[in-house]
Amino acid sequence: QVQLVESGGGLVQAGGSLRLSCAASGRTDSIYTVGWFRQTPGKEREFVAAISWRSSRTYTADSVKGRFTISRDNAKNTAKNEVYLHMNNLKSEDTAVYYCAASQGATIRRDEYDYWGQGTQVTVSS
Repeated sequence: QVQLVESGGGLVQAGGSLRLSCAASGRTDSIYTVGWFRQTPGKEREFVAAISWRSSRTYTADSVKGRFTISRDNAKNTAKNEVYLHMNNLKSEDTAVYYCAASQGATIRRDEYDYWGQGTQVTVSS
């Protein structure tokens, strides 16, 4: 089992920035990819960005490319298992609940993620 806990959400003005964190624990050796998804009421959960757990190769949705960046903390001395979503130049349409998820495969498909966090709300005011 893998446990994921998101943090860093909140209220921000349009044009502002936020950094979301996802802390992974448990069987992190089984993780291949960590992704961020977001969801608004009445809509399907959509892919935002993903990062390969070992190689740190990244994938970003076209809708946020150039504004959002995903990264992970590879600090071996602290044994941190965290993934970050850096969000810049936020727009009102970025308002959503953001979820961190982990997959045992290399994928950006929502249905191929095995573990999910509880989500963190991001609200962008215009």
